[in-house]
Amino acid sequence: MKNIETTNRLIKDYFKILSPKYPNWLDEYIKTERMQKQQFISVTCGKVYSNLFDFKDFSSLDHSIAVALIVWNFTHDKKQTLSGLFHDIATPAFKHCVDFLDGDYLKQESTEGLTKTFIQDSKDIMNLLKRDNIKVEEVCDYHIYPIADNDTPMLSADRLEYSLSNSLIVFGMNTLEEIEEIYNDIEVQTNEDGIIELGFKTKSIARKFVKNTTKLSLSYRDDETRFYMQAIADIFKKLSQEGLITKKDLYELKESEVIDIIKKSEYGYIYEKLIDAKKVNKSKEKPKDIYCVKQEVKVRYIDPLVNGKRISEECKIAKKMIEKNLSFNMDNYIFLDESLNQLN
Repeated sequence: MKNIETTNRLIKDYFKILSPKYPNWLDEYIKTERMQKQQFISVTCGKVYSNLFDFKDFSSLDHSIAVALIVWNFTHDKKQTLSGLFHDIATPAFKHCVDFLDGDYLKQESTEGLTKTFIQDSKDIMNLLKRDNIKVEEVCDYHIYPIADNDTPMLSADRLEYSLSNSLIVFGMNTLEEIEEIYNDIEVQTNEDGIIELGFKTKSIARKFVKNTTKLSLSYRDDETRFYMQAIADIFKKLSQEGLITKKDLYELKESEVIDIIKKSEYGYIYEKLIDAKKVNKSKEKPKDIYCVKQEVKVRYIDPLVNGKRISEECKIAKKMIEKNLSFNMDNYIFLDESLNQLN
């Protein structure tokens, strides 16, 4: 079991790297009821609960705060920083598993359209925005700010943050010192389209970052992940069809409360089987009469700038790593055994 005190201390030290001068004004927004709900959602989409994976936890709230700190560090703009803080405010329990439920495997953005609604429905947030003379439209869509968000394979605060925190905390691939080295090499640059973007000053450090993100990207869509997330989505679908859970519940309940609902249902044994499993089976041929998963999912990868040029153009090693990432095969049928057949 993870040492919570040690993990919390690591997160605090990580935040200090992202923004050495903490923006104290941000705390009032973080402490709002709607934002606080995010502390009960794991960035791992619930995989942290399963023996199929060896993860440590990092909450959606931690991720949102960290994105905001990155944006603040590079812009010192309140509106852009708040857009980063709010970008996952509409994230439901089990995160992207709900995208799978919605059939949004490739973009995994099906919940983002609710961001404005969730902000507007929060009296606390709306009062703070009104006090600070900020319009909802200026903070509800972080896509309008290229430092906060941009299109793959560019580097944005959001993409940078989940890469750093996954490397440091969730997977434990890097030390705090290594994360600091990567982060301190980043600056605001101008890309090939004349748009500002986060980029690296040093090729060797950018290459290290690509090495990290390649490992992470493969883990985001490996066989175990695709199977687990679809199985959870299918459990949600069954519970919804039987009136035991609603889409609204997934946005309001803690993940622990959702798990309780699952365990008390007739699908509880399926969930237990799923989280107790230590490996999945895979086959090129579809297994007969067994619940299985076969699908492609969103490809997350980063080809960052190095002094205004893509690392893939400047470094053959980085280019090969990116190409390996993009060529990852998702053609397998993935399954456990007949115990999950009720999900068919």
